[in-house]
Amino acid sequence: MKTGIRWLLRIVLLLVALATAGTFIPRPLIAPVEASPAAATHRILLLSGPIHTDIAIPLDEETRAAFSFLDDPGFPLDHPNAEWLVVGWGGRAFYLETPTWADLKPLPVLRALTIDRSVLHVDLAGHITEPQSAVTAFDINDEQLARLRRFISDSFVREASEVKLISNAGYGEIDRFFEARGYFNALFGCNTWTAAALRSAGLRTGLWNPLPQSLRLSAGVYN
Repeated sequence: MKTGIRWLLRIVLLLVALATAGTFIPRPLIAPVEASPAAATHRILLLSGPIHTDIAIPLDEETRAAFSFLDDPGFPLDHPNAEWLVVGWGGRAFYLETPTWADLKPLPVLRALTIDRSVLHVDLAGHITEPQSAVTAFDINDEQLARLRRFISDSFVREASEVKLISNAGYGEIDRFFEARGYFNALFGCNTWTAAALRSAGLRTGLWNPLPQSLRLSAGVYN
């Protein structure tokens, strides 16, 4: 019994040490230098919850064109009040079956702690107030935003060039879930995907950011 507790404590301490190192060791290690840096004219948002992060990108003409495959009467990209496209990646069972903490169930938690297929959650948002603790903003240029759009678009699973909508899944009236590329687990989950998305836009994150707090802190320090 005591041996098992000691091993458990060692594992916990190891994970804490790795998470700390992952926060304060930047990725990439050296900040990239652009040959001809362009003006940062676009604002993107990192939206943080207790265990999950989303990315919000501005719904300009280029974004609407890049994600035209999402547009339909139930998901109106051109709605006059829609200012942001909000995207998150996560484990299928937990994401689909836990819209609120009151819906928490053992099986989705178990799948999240082991391995699960992944999904993308997309939503539209109007005005997002800044500043607030759950919102971290970054200013990026045209090319950086284009790379971020491509990263997000490439995360969708496609068959015959069509993305795969998950029917009858969503938290509200217009949000949607889609099949996503990659597999989810507790060590490399939703927040490490968000970190990779930010890096695709030329931003720096920590080496390993499994938690929103770690990602928010490292992104704030290195950008």
